[in-house]
Amino acid sequence: MKLQQAIESIHPLHDKAMAAARARWDSVAKPLHSLGLLEDAIVKIAGITGSEAVDLHKRGVVVMCADNGVVEEGVTQTGSEVTAIVTENFTRGMASVNKMAKVAGADVIPVDIGVACPVAGEGLLIHKVAPGTANMTKGPAMTRAQALDALEYGIGLVFSLRESGYRILATGEMGIGNTTTSSALAAVFLGAEPAAVTGRGAGLSSEGMRRKVSAIERAIEKNRPDPADPLGVLQKVGGLDLAGLCGVFIGGAAAGVPVLIDGFISAVAALTAARIAPAVGDYLLASHASNEPGGRMVLEALGLEPFLTCRMCLGEGTGAVAALPLLDMALAVYREMGTFGDIQVEEYKPLD
Repeated sequence: MKLQQAIESIHPLHDKAMAAARARWDSVAKPLHSLGLLEDAIVKIAGITGSEAVDLHKRGVVVMCADNGVVEEGVTQTGSEVTAIVTENFTRGMASVNKMAKVAGADVIPVDIGVACPVAGEGLLIHKVAPGTANMTKGPAMTRAQALDALEYGIGLVFSLRESGYRILATGEMGIGNTTTSSALAAVFLGAEPAAVTGRGAGLSSEGMRRKVSAIERAIEKNRPDPADPLGVLQKVGGLDLAGLCGVFIGGAAAGVPVLIDGFISAVAALTAARIAPAVGDYLLASHASNEPGGRMVLEALGLEPFLTCRMCLGEGTGAVAALPLLDMALAVYREMGTFGDIQVEEYKPLD
């Protein structure tokens, strides 16, 4: 599906389904809104899917994998070869997200959307737009056509997964250097100084941090990304993994499939999606507050509050996967608990 088609397919959340879901929550024999954000999430999911009969039985975590040319600037603790190693680990069930997803009952769906070297493995989806991006300190990270290609692949993937029965998707990524690209996007979209939104990623020394902030500053100075042209910002200082995830968020809104934001990188992709297609903003669900300094800033810009605060910054989709069992527990109450009428107790009334 083309980007413009997807944008035109996004409708407002279903008010009737949300009202029915809220009425169901209010009838359950417990204090009103006592499950807080979990209740709100189930109501929003009803609005996304168009039905108060929320069903999340088949779930997957889409992990976009790609390399970033900015690694040349010494902004990471490890080299780009790690991207390929971990990408193949996803197919072997050996990565952190695999272990967590098994507990959460989620399928891991890795995608090679721009890994620098050839990778293979069972279940790996391959849509290699390019073997990594260019060094954004020297010019645009990619062409506009490449950014659009990756984005539209993400949109189409959601529709394909919906046809395969998936009812909720978590988002993940793997790409050495992608906290640098994410910080660059965040700085542009939030109008913030790069140092304010940049963290140590997978573990940088103070000198490494200085190089990282400098690389972002130079990339923005070189490329002059315009926040009014969000696809152009993505093209100039983003990454293929971010572009793919941006498409997943837009696709989720167009296809009526709930999509969970993971951490900082995923949240920046969601922010980009919402800048490209503002209607996407109503569809977003935040799982956890990343320990990266820009994480909360991006969620605040999106008007979102996460379920979890665990100081996580692992990536791969681990935070989004960790939220799935919470939604399962909320659904158990939503579906199975008796009403005030069932137990012959007077209903709670909203406070003034």
